[in-house]
Amino acid sequence: MTAILSILGSSWDMFLDSSIYMLFGLFCAGFIYAYSKTETIGRYLGKGKVRPVFLSALIGIPIPLCSCGVVPVATGLKKQGANNGATLSFLISTPETGVDSIPLTYALMDPLMAIIRPVVAFISAVTAGLLENFIGKPGASNELPLSATQDICCSKTTSFPKQNLGFIKSSRIYGGLKYAFIDLLGDIGKWFVIGLLIAGLISYLVPDNMIESYLGNDFLAMFVMLISGIPMYVCATSSTPIAAALVLKGLNPGAALVFLLVGPATNIASLSMVYKMLGEKALLIYLFSISGCALLFGFLTDLLYKGLNISAKASIGKTAELIPLQVEIIAAMIFIILLVNAIIREYRTPDACTCTNSL
Repeated sequence: MTAILSILGSSWDMFLDSSIYMLFGLFCAGFIYAYSKTETIGRYLGKGKVRPVFLSALIGIPIPLCSCGVVPVATGLKKQGANNGATLSFLISTPETGVDSIPLTYALMDPLMAIIRPVVAFISAVTAGLLENFIGKPGASNELPLSATQDICCSKTTSFPKQNLGFIKSSRIYGGLKYAFIDLLGDIGKWFVIGLLIAGLISYLVPDNMIESYLGNDFLAMFVMLISGIPMYVCATSSTPIAAALVLKGLNPGAALVFLLVGPATNIASLSMVYKMLGEKALLIYLFSISGCALLFGFLTDLLYKGLNISAKASIGKTAELIPLQVEIIAAMIFIILLVNAIIREYRTPDACTCTNSL
């Protein structure tokens, strides 16, 4: 019983720190949903080899979709005229970060990692997109129909974005808030809670000196995070408390960054879908760009933390302490109500489905 209480206590502390940032991130996601149109976006991603790649990477940064959920959206963009490089760029930048995970990274880790994470996601996406457009095979694809990709791994949030223009319940604002606090929260909420529980388990079960003893070498730690992150799936939101817990146990910030990038961007299902949609060469470029950029910037991140004399372990969660405890508790209560409501509504929806391999 003591062990369970200790695990739940650690998880609750992280939940308390992150609730207000999750609410803020979800509100931003709803705003983006309400005022974005894939039909308009698609028109700018087809002409040229460079500009569409940069645009698709920028577009993908704030959108909160997992590596499975992003595939049908990317397929839709491709059908609307986006070239292969732009499509691949969107497939990487979108799941690696989002308006929900950036504030969460700020709350549970530190401001520096909250900046590095989306910047490296953008660079990884641009690298892959440019490589695909310049050395990939133009038009090469084993593309599945949109409905087929949804059958493999679908989600209530994969239809991003659609709105009905009207008044009150069909208004953009209402549609955006409904998407954010019901559809999106129902889709990622349970995995966020699981991520918090795993973080609590790590805090309780992993001795303080274990990671330093076995993964004391920074390069080895990054390589282990890379190998373990490629086949598994942790969404950008649920990966954050896990990374924070690992850093608290001694993991270097560069290895944590590798986990934060690779875990959300890749898993067995998404890799197979990239192959089906864009071809074998694009899949190799996809893996090379994500892995290479993650390792390179993991190394540079370690150098940056050391150069600035910042202890990643000591700075974990410090920014969340800026919020008064009373405000955190109120935000946590509101978030719990919204979370429970979203999850219940998701399971009551007959046609709802989620990525079955998600974590």
